[in-house]
Amino acid sequence: MSHAGIPDIGTPHAAPHVLDNPAHASLTGPHARFAERRGRVLRYPVDVSPWLGMPDVPTAEDWADLAALAGPGAEVPLSGYVGELPDGWETMFSVDGVQFVDDGLAAAPEPEAIRLGLADVPEMLDLIARTQPGPFLPRTVEMGTYLGIRRDGALIAMAGERLHPPGWTEISAVCTDPAFRGEGLATRLILAVAHGIRERGETPFLHTSARNTNAIGLYESLGFRLRRTTRFLAARTPERQPVMS
Repeated sequence: MSHAGIPDIGTPHAAPHVLDNPAHASLTGPHARFAERRGRVLRYPVDVSPWLGMPDVPTAEDWADLAALAGPGAEVPLSGYVGELPDGWETMFSVDGVQFVDDGLAAAPEPEAIRLGLADVPEMLDLIARTQPGPFLPRTVEMGTYLGIRRDGALIAMAGERLHPPGWTEISAVCTDPAFRGEGLATRLILAVAHGIRERGETPFLHTSARNTNAIGLYESLGFRLRRTTRFLAARTPERQPVMS
């Protein structure tokens, strides 16, 4: 997916932007409390988020630290990385993605939305499993504000906050029970989450697959602007750990 004037992950930037490496910016900034670190490599706890923060240009030592942090034969996400993998690493999947930023959202509170918390996690995980919007783990709810809509007591739609680079907050886990689609619930929740982000003086952003044309059309219609293309990559660490001299 390419757009005129929109930088992709292989395009050099005049200056790095905090959203170019949002997980690293989150884990060294507002989400530092979550950071598990080895050398220059940071990650969220495995029950919070699969995202991890690598330096912009990782060295051999960084790769060794990541392998040691994740363990042998582990699958790790390397979102946005476009270089070659070191010897012994295996690509598990690679999917083109897009990053959108707020460019005029009509953000507003949603009267029907309720704040979700740890007690709601079993229902949130069930809704995620049925709708597959992307990774959501038992402690993901701790990353920010999650809002949901219930009908007859059952959770039927939700959206919330994930990565938190300084000055920005990612909207994530947008999903609706298939039986209730077509009512605009996702739109209402996106705008409500965005309202909370704006109230803090921050700017909403989000990611999705470049192939998810329905979601892209929705985001653009709401007032999101494509900022850059990216890549969602996962790799398997070597079965044997490298020995650093």
